[in-house]
Amino acid sequence: MIAAVLTVIFCPSCFTSIKGLLSAANDFFYSFVLSCILSYGGFLAEYYFDKKMPWIQYPVKRLILESISYVLYVFVTSYTITFLIEFLVRQSFSLDNIPWEWLMVHTKLPMQISVIIAFLLISRSFLLEWKKSAIEAEQLKTQQYAQQYQTLKDQLNPHFLFNSLNVLSNLVYENPDTAARFIRQLSKIYRYVLEVQQEKLVKLSSEMEFAENFLSLQKIRFEEGLQYKINVNLKTDFYLPPLSLQMLLENAIKHNIASMANPLFIEILLEGKQLIVKNNLQLKSSLSEESTGIGLSNIRKRYELLNNDQVLIEETNDFFIVKLPLLENPQL
Repeated sequence: MIAAVLTVIFCPSCFTSIKGLLSAANDFFYSFVLSCILSYGGFLAEYYFDKKMPWIQYPVKRLILESISYVLYVFVTSYTITFLIEFLVRQSFSLDNIPWEWLMVHTKLPMQISVIIAFLLISRSFLLEWKKSAIEAEQLKTQQYAQQYQTLKDQLNPHFLFNSLNVLSNLVYENPDTAARFIRQLSKIYRYVLEVQQEKLVKLSSEMEFAENFLSLQKIRFEEGLQYKINVNLKTDFYLPPLSLQMLLENAIKHNIASMANPLFIEILLEGKQLIVKNNLQLKSSLSEESTGIGLSNIRKRYELLNNDQVLIEETNDFFIVKLPLLENPQL
């Protein structure tokens, strides 16, 4: 291709006569041999430097050394080929009177062509390696996010089971009948936990059903000491990380007094694209349950890994409020 283009550029009149075509054929042969060897050398240089000196690690050093190497290769090769063709094929001179300067002049065109070839090859090599590196970096980033997210989700089951067994251990001694009801309700809830543990996001409707079951479970334990209200329109399909509500509700119950004299009131409502979980603030003087330190930190990190949405937390003298962003795209 290069040889044909050069022949047309430098001798367009050669195609108007038989003699011109014969002359063009000779020039084409010379250009073809030279362009093939120069291109092959360029690919060899690219292959060598790809192995020894990647663009991402040594960009400036690679550019300088590859350019110098290729220019030297082109000079030596074009000079040698010109010498052999003029001496052996065209017999333009003998060994007794080698025109060194004339041969040097004939290397100018190959050197000019080599600049174009080198630019194309180096640009191609750099772009391919940059693209490969970008893809690998994105894949690694995705794998790291997936691994971090899975680690955070894996914390949920032990967290939920640990707190539930703590409650159950107290109920068994205080009220065996209530403990039996608690176990039956707990089995329903834990079925949901097992169903969603591999999910990245779940529908809001599923989480609200879980919240209803979870609060009714806690109602067995606290009776009138726990009051709750759920006011969520489920007509719109929103998504959120699985078991987010479970962790918020657990925290509200664990950190606040819930008794007949001082009922704990929990409200769940929908405002725009935010799910609000609100409870009256009546903190215990000391925690009877050991804290695992997961809670809000877990939820925040999972949202950060999904799409950087912020979980908003507000605390006043009377209320503790958490606002969870709701997602519309389950592929996030």
